[in-house]
Amino acid sequence: MRETKVTVKIPRPLYRKVQQVVDGSGFSSPTEFIVYVLRDVLGEHGGRAAKDTFSEAELADIKRKLKNLGYL
Repeated sequence: MRETKVTVKIPRPLYRKVQQVVDGSGFSSPTEFIVYVLRDVLGEHGGRAAKDTFSEAELADIKRKLKNLGYL
């Protein structure tokens, strides 16, 4: 069965912050970044815990970005 997608509404100022993070990053769109962050936060990135997947520097960078976005 093919997965379907849904629309999630977020405040426009938050979306603008996401766009700023995406600009110049390896992400192709705000949606791609948001999906990545949600999978990481929920511990579903690649089926393994984030600490098994990312270096300490990468985790620190992700946490910094999440804090700047107001998630932490």
